[in-house]
Amino acid sequence: MKIKLFYSTLLALVIVMASTGCKHKPVGVTPMMNPGATVETPPPAPPYNQNPEANPNGVPETTAYNPDNFTQDRDALAAYTIHFAYDSAVIRDSEKANVQSVADALKQNPSLQLLIEGNCDERGTEEYNRSLGEKRAEAAREALVAAGISEDRIHTISYGKDKPVDTGHDEAAHAKNRRDDFVLLHPKNGA
Repeated sequence: MKIKLFYSTLLALVIVMASTGCKHKPVGVTPMMNPGATVETPPPAPPYNQNPEANPNGVPETTAYNPDNFTQDRDALAAYTIHFAYDSAVIRDSEKANVQSVADALKQNPSLQLLIEGNCDERGTEEYNRSLGEKRAEAAREALVAAGISEDRIHTISYGKDKPVDTGHDEAAHAKNRRDDFVLLHPKNGA
């Protein structure tokens, strides 16, 4: 009789617990969207380095940097590529000599301009890496301006994780891909 009463009580307790569940509200959980709701896709952002205000024809006007007005020299400053720590846009002390070398090269020839390409490793979302690459390029730009280079001569772009130099999936490859590349821009005749 006692065993029957024990199992009946245990069964009732299990039913009560299963039907009531936990009383606390979960923390840090993203609420699910209504299954019948539609998601509005925002319009695509204008390409980087473009004026967000459109001209009368509705086409964005580019800022001073137009790739058609320059020839790119990727080799001249390739040795001065700077690398970043994971999830960081802070220029490390060990990389500051490279930034100074880029500044010195620009000071020697005032007609040259510079394109800084911010890059990330493969980890993270497309949006996050694009933003981080932009922050890295802007950090180098600020360091060059502080070194005496006119900001009008420096252009930036972020490639996020789209242009890896090492396609591996380990930390050594990731470390090579977290970088800013410096590209010298030679004005074309008439530009």
